[in-house]
Amino acid sequence: MKASTWKYVVGYGVFLIVIGLLGFASNPEKAKTALMSGGLFGSLSIVWGVFMAKGFGWARYAAIITTSLLSVVFGWRSFMGWQAFIAGEPKLIAASLISSMLVASLILLPLILRKSPA
Repeated sequence: MKASTWKYVVGYGVFLIVIGLLGFASNPEKAKTALMSGGLFGSLSIVWGVFMAKGFGWARYAAIITTSLLSVVFGWRSFMGWQAFIAGEPKLIAASLISSMLVASLILLPLILRKSPA
């Protein structure tokens, strides 16, 4: 694993928090889960990144598991959001934000999965 990989994990965490805040700002009445999930999993990713920076090898595996699970959830929620939007519901912002979290997760996974040359 490259030494800078932890920075990607921390950046991903910050990104999730920002997207959660944007989701909440777009619909404060119905998007409390966006704020909670973005804040919770964003903070958790930041913690994994900090532990990775300190040399805790297990934190990489925690980041892989967390990001993998989030990829599945974001994929499912993205699909459901776009289906609702196509059906005429006002879900464009939510579907776009969730899709951006999916894309970020899918970009991060290969970065944390690869190992640095020995």
